[in-house]
Amino acid sequence: MVSGRFSRRLPARLTPRIVSSPRVSARRKLWVAPRPPSLGDLAAAFCLASLVLVVGCLMYVNVKGYLGSGSLVAGLTGDADVCDIFDGRWVPDSSYPLYNSSECPFAERGFNCLANGRKDMDYLKWRWKPWRCDVPKFNVQDVLERLRGKRVVFVGDSMSRTQWESLICMLMTGVQDPNTVYEVDGKHISKTIRFLGVRFQTFNLSIEFFRSVFLVQQSLPPRHGPKRVRTTLKLDKMDDMSRKWVDSDVLIFNSGHWWTPSKLFDMGCYFQVGGALKLGMSVDSAFTIALNTWASWVETMVDTNRTHVFFRTFEPSHWSDSNQKVCNLTQHPLAEAKANDRTEFSEIIVEVVERMKVPVTVLNVTPMGAYRSDAHVGTWSHPSTVTDCSHWCLPGVPDAWNELVFSYLLVKGEFPHAGKKWDKDQ
Repeated sequence: MVSGRFSRRLPARLTPRIVSSPRVSARRKLWVAPRPPSLGDLAAAFCLASLVLVVGCLMYVNVKGYLGSGSLVAGLTGDADVCDIFDGRWVPDSSYPLYNSSECPFAERGFNCLANGRKDMDYLKWRWKPWRCDVPKFNVQDVLERLRGKRVVFVGDSMSRTQWESLICMLMTGVQDPNTVYEVDGKHISKTIRFLGVRFQTFNLSIEFFRSVFLVQQSLPPRHGPKRVRTTLKLDKMDDMSRKWVDSDVLIFNSGHWWTPSKLFDMGCYFQVGGALKLGMSVDSAFTIALNTWASWVETMVDTNRTHVFFRTFEPSHWSDSNQKVCNLTQHPLAEAKANDRTEFSEIIVEVVERMKVPVTVLNVTPMGAYRSDAHVGTWSHPSTVTDCSHWCLPGVPDAWNELVFSYLLVKGEFPHAGKKWDKDQ
């Protein structure tokens, strides 16, 4: 399905607030003067007005110095009439990419398009620019210091693993000794492994990935079920690994790419609620139930006073045919957003999060990706016989997702440290 419906505004809680300059206001009082003001009165009034003006200027300078020049993203919440950081365009920027995948031991070979034979480098030189504000530039030294002693957890499918790899590679550019960064169990990255954890020893920082493509529990079918039912998704039970996701400082979820008839029904996987099979249930209905199960789990199991929870929306693909066999990439981003965006999934995510009783931030990355028909793996995969118009090259689009996450966390001052503030001009 091709859709360009990205001008529709998201609910208020998904849009960031633009920081405007502080204003100094004075309330006027009425005086009954028994005599005309003297020269001394006028001098005193002038001094008072000058003092107010000086104080106001100092306040402005301090706020400006803290945030940097221009309009900045202060968070992903606010009123609907302020900057929506997901409503923007990709602009050329020669300072990108932020890292070299061939120099990052945690970048999966299948996503390293340059190493797999891609010759053009134009797709690396783009930065996401919201229409009404700027995303702060990623300052790796500052981010590492602010994340000292933290635990960042990604949960989801291979798209989540891509974002996990992206963040690790971004952070490794600020590490002096690469040998102090290692996978905690000595594992090599693979598509099927359920847990990967990378530790930045110098910073006591863990960046972890849990593979949970549905978020809910996969199980054997009930006894005496139809022969076509080989496995079930228990929509009312969370993945049995979910207990390991808590006690994190940043928790980022995604799900959606496995919620298709070809990866469910064609593989003999059907839905189950309680002890009952739901053979006629649609994928959208099942996804909604699963997301509500996830929401209840977050509300009851996650300490959101400590943990910042995000849910990333569906990442668009740019297949040239409905059978996902033909992948014709462009050289530059599209002028209009056109992609298979699974808009219904993003809408379900938004609706579920809106009803939650605890703070959760939706990362609506769907519009961003819809422009980037140039940035998929395409034929530059590993092995080369696999064509891929769903996943992204690294470096690439997932780097922008991480920039948005940390513009939210760091510009808001969620993880402060004694160093200088993180701003877009560094």
